[in-house]
Amino acid sequence: MVITFERNRTSTIVIMYSLYLYFLDLSLRSISKALLIFRDKKRSYVSIWKWIQRFSSSQIYKRQRISAFIIDETVIQIGWKHYYLWIAMKPVHKTLLGLHISESRNMLVAEKFIRSIVSKYVKHSVYTDGATWYREACKILKLKHYLHSPLEKSLIERVMQYFKDRIESFHDYYPCNSKRECDNSHVYNWMELFVSMYNNTIVAKNNPVLIKEVIIS
Repeated sequence: MVITFERNRTSTIVIMYSLYLYFLDLSLRSISKALLIFRDKKRSYVSIWKWIQRFSSSQIYKRQRISAFIIDETVIQIGWKHYYLWIAMKPVHKTLLGLHISESRNMLVAEKFIRSIVSKYVKHSVYTDGATWYREACKILKLKHYLHSPLEKSLIERVMQYFKDRIESFHDYYPCNSKRECDNSHVYNWMELFVSMYNNTIVAKNNPVLIKEVIIS
């Protein structure tokens, strides 16, 4: 996948890496020096600033027709602590509808996450692995709850694994600069970037009319 900026094609890896460094509070000049490991082309701090501005103005979760929600959670590590990453996706086209990070996994967290998804896409049936917290949350929100099929289970697990594969370059965890509590804002920023690129790629694959490049304009 390639993102096009002002007629110059820049690798997605370079952009994600530079934005992640920015979310970790590195200066633009420091990021420019860090990108020297990509020897194909020198990136100025001005170019990095333009990437940041263009990404920050993009809409991550776009309005779309939804037939149901597939929801699941997995464990990720941020700094020295473990958290739960909650993901909701669209069954057919596999686009991501939302995500949430929490320290605990229970009915209250599940309800909060599902409620946020419903507020964007209105009420639809929910497909999960059948965990108690999902059943109770759907009952409170008056949503139909079903066990996901083997196909749906495969889809959501594939997305979860895709997330984990992307953070292997961070040694399988998200760093945290703070020696105390981490506010996780840099993780949310990185994940929103990831979701934006992932969804645009899925849309391009599902629509043969679209050019197989993600263009942020």
